[in-house]
Amino acid sequence: MSLSDPIADMLTRIRNASAAGAKSVEIPHSRMKEGLARILKQEGYISDYTVSGEGARKGLRIRLKYVREGDPVITGLRRVSRPSLRRYVAATEIPRVLGGMGIAVISTSSGVMTGHEARKKNVGGELLCTIW
Repeated sequence: MSLSDPIADMLTRIRNASAAGAKSVEIPHSRMKEGLARILKQEGYISDYTVSGEGARKGLRIRLKYVREGDPVITGLRRVSRPSLRRYVAATEIPRVLGGMGIAVISTSSGVMTGHEARKKNVGGELLCTIW
């Protein structure tokens, strides 16, 4: 099965799994998705992620994180740039998500990073998604 937007597929799988109360979700692997999972773990939105398998059968297992009452830590995910309409931003135009309570994920020439890191390094790039 070929996907036209694998990042949107990853975000949808995470959104659906957290709404269903699942402990983890399995996603086909790519370096971009692994970078996004690294950022989610670094910012405290997921518990952990692991890469399994080899070659074309690699997979990414993301362990979701919940607060004490069972509500998911991730309350919202939104894909900003998509294949039909790419959205590029300069370092000065990177949006603040919910007044700093969420994160923007940027794909730059230096790799995938948060909007805060991109502003600090003064680099722009493709605005992949926002998470809160």
